[in-house]
Amino acid sequence: MLDALKRMDKVIGIKEARKAAEANRLESLIVANDADLRVVGQLKQLCEQQGIPVHMADSMKQLGKAAGIDVGASVVGILAEQKEN
Repeated sequence: MLDALKRMDKVIGIKEARKAAEANRLESLIVANDADLRVVGQLKQLCEQQGIPVHMADSMKQLGKAAGIDVGASVVGILAEQKEN
């Protein structure tokens, strides 16, 4: 999954992932194992309550690199494809 992350529609960071989850736009969430649980815990719980799959990445550095950014990322949300009317 991390290999294809650069090409996917995504949101990076807790605030953006939370907004997407609350708007039912999140297909899945990837959380770094070394992310602070106090910071990502509520978002992880929200996703689990909504039935959004939560996957784990080895580190924030690895997750950030896979998402195509030069810094670590605690969470990356994969966006669901938008249906056109």
